[in-house]
Amino acid sequence: MYNGLTERARAIRMVITDCDGVLTDNGVYYGAEGEILKRFSIRDGMGVERLRTLAGIATGIVTGEQSPSIRRRAEKLGIEECHLGISDKAAVLQSIACRRTLPLAAIAYIGDDINDLGAMSLAGLCACPTDALPEVKNRADFICTQAGGHGAFREFAELILAAHIKS
Repeated sequence: MYNGLTERARAIRMVITDCDGVLTDNGVYYGAEGEILKRFSIRDGMGVERLRTLAGIATGIVTGEQSPSIRRRAEKLGIEECHLGISDKAAVLQSIACRRTLPLAAIAYIGDDINDLGAMSLAGLCACPTDALPEVKNRADFICTQAGGHGAFREFAELILAAHIKS
């Protein structure tokens, strides 16, 4: 594991994720009536469940998109924080930390694009999928081997769980 990553992962009490490019593969499907459909990885959903049940770690989504399918997926998975249509993700991350009385060092963030950099710089631990933009990879504490929508969130969740289970 990267230097100091285990200790930082052990301190995590909440994981916040972007949606498009992390929980999805960044693509959309358009239906005949113009509806937008997104494909989510079931594997990533199990990561949310395992964080909650094995370590009591809360989860949240902070995304610039306003798709009803994102809210529906968050509800199905029991994701506690779901913030759609957000342009300043760092401000929302700070608000969540304040409201939940969590230090920023206890919040992990995973994102894939330049609009995630502010939140990544505040989080105690940050990651990105393997197919994230180069600027995001340069900022990430951990670069997943999996792509967005294909298990990157689950990989990050398992890294955090491994640190919690060892402690």
